[in-house]
Amino acid sequence: MTACRAAARYYFFMHSIGRLAAIGCALLLVSASGCGYHTLGAATHLPPGVKTLAVPEFTTRTDANGTETVMTQAVIREFAARTRFRVTPDPNSDADAVLRGAILKQATTPLTYNAATQQSSSFVITIVASVTLTARDGTVLYRNPNYVFREQYQATTDLPTFIQEDPAAIQRLSREFARQLVADVLEGF
Repeated sequence: MTACRAAARYYFFMHSIGRLAAIGCALLLVSASGCGYHTLGAATHLPPGVKTLAVPEFTTRTDANGTETVMTQAVIREFAARTRFRVTPDPNSDADAVLRGAILKQATTPLTYNAATQQSSSFVITIVASVTLTARDGTVLYRNPNYVFREQYQATTDLPTFIQEDPAAIQRLSREFARQLVADVLEGF
């Protein structure tokens, strides 16, 4: 009798798990159907009159040089690729909105250590940035004072073939930052 009871409990347990999985899938499908898709160029934070967007070069409060240019270019490319806005780097243009960014912090820290060479073998770059999007009349349309992005890279240990890896990591980080920023502005999250 105990074997029959164990089999019945197992069947009941597995049947309950199946029901829970089916309910979870149904809830996921229902919630996904209300995601709020919109057409290219439609933006929830931007008034319908915005046709031109100025993205002047980001400022930096760090000792690192060049990151602000790479990040600005990535943001301009992402807005140009994902919207119908005319995007310009000129803040003095007749833009309908201006997106200003500032790099607040940039740090490179060792992540792993190679005991054989007694050197760090990988690093993490962390960048903290602040972004504000304002309309021509000064109204703040979007603000995030604390974007934090990290990118890992491996260090070259062979000196004859040494390649500086951090510029490539900053490029990757800048693309991810731009994707997230544009999505935040367009999607309203």
